[in-house]
Amino acid sequence: MMQGRFQISVARRRRAPAETLVPMINIVFLLLIFFLLSATIAPPDPFDVTLPGAAVTDSADASGPVVLHVAADGEVAYGDLRGDVAFAALLSAGEGGPETVVLRADEGLDGAAFAGILARLAAVGIADVNLTVNHR
Repeated sequence: MMQGRFQISVARRRRAPAETLVPMINIVFLLLIFFLLSATIAPPDPFDVTLPGAAVTDSADASGPVVLHVAADGEVAYGDLRGDVAFAALLSAGEGGPETVVLRADEGLDGAAFAGILARLAAVGIADVNLTVNHR
């Protein structure tokens, strides 16, 4: 008589491969890099300006290329230029000077000084001035 082996094979469960987070992390980092590279980084203001408040929103577009900063003491800055040089530089900005100037004036600026700045802007040929304010 022949002896045989009787063998029972047990089917082993195969584990599902563990899902990794590496592809998702790669996508997140690629998106982060994309947004960092495509973001527009604005240069810092030449000095700290507290904007005055406004109760009504205006639909006018105040995103002109020429921005004039005015401190509470009346100091004027256009880019890195300050004082009378800033007004002279406004004349040379663009052909014949800009049509619109965005004015970022401190809320503590005296009204007479503000009127004087508007008169100087009119003297150099700027008729359209957009005042930047905080909406409350």
